Amino acid sequence: MLETDSGLGQLIVDAVRDRVARAQTTTQYRVPLVSSADAADPRFPALRQYVDPGHLTPEELLPGARSVVSFFVPFDRRVVESNAADPDAVAREWALAYIETNTLIKKITDHLIELLATQGVRGAAEPPTGNFEPAGLTSHWSHKSVAVIAGLGSFGLHHMIITEAGCAGRLGSVVIDGQLPVNPPRSVNRCLYLQDRSCGECLQRCPVSALSEDNQIDRHRCWNRILEAPGLPAGDQTPQVCGKCAIGPCSLESPV
Repeated sequence: MLETDSGLGQLIVDAVRDRVARAQTTTQYRVPLVSSADAADPRFPALRQYVDPGHLTPEELLPGARSVVSFFVPFDRRVVESNAADPDAVAREWALAYIETNTLIKKITDHLIELLATQGVRGAAEPPTGNFEPAGLTSHWSHKSVAVIAGLGSFGLHHMIITEAGCAGRLGSVVIDGQLPVNPPRSVNRCLYLQDRSCGECLQRCPVSALSEDNQIDRHRCWNRILEAPGLPAGDQTPQVCGKCAIGPCSLESPV
């Protein structure tokens, strides 16, 4: 997690936690996690190979970037339990959590950028969703990959990030030109399947078998499921969610 012995680090952690605690949303949350990475970490340019050739580096997002802040807003247990009730239909509580949390994350990043500006620190952020390439369904700023680099967690077989607070929640990140303490790289693999194949519940829960035992994901099959998931309202506000792979033993905590 982000070291709070740094005045700047404490300011950021307090701001994120305060915004989540005071969120006027139907969705309830647990305590958010916050961490940071050095903007010069060589894993950032490597994302062009592993995520998308057009993936941005922190420097491209904010010239003069020195640190990247990553944070995770974990859903309340009741949100997870609601989506576990039906193996196919998406719970409205889960869909609402997706919509409300995306809005909340945007408010958090905007607030951080404004707050840090009062300290003479510049910041820039990408939206929590929608920043992907439609043909290949790959992102030009992957909040999940940023979270791994920042030490918040590790990828699971379901291609979600498993943090100390599980994987059921949403991620956000901000690039800043202030220097933050860098956490030592974490080598903990929090996915039981990838560690010793003792789980695999997400494989069973995926309604369209988009996941595979060789740690691959059929992005288009997953995306089509998201667009056509039963149980969701129609129209322009239809949330692009499913979440059935994120309600197993790693949903609310790290099983490792």
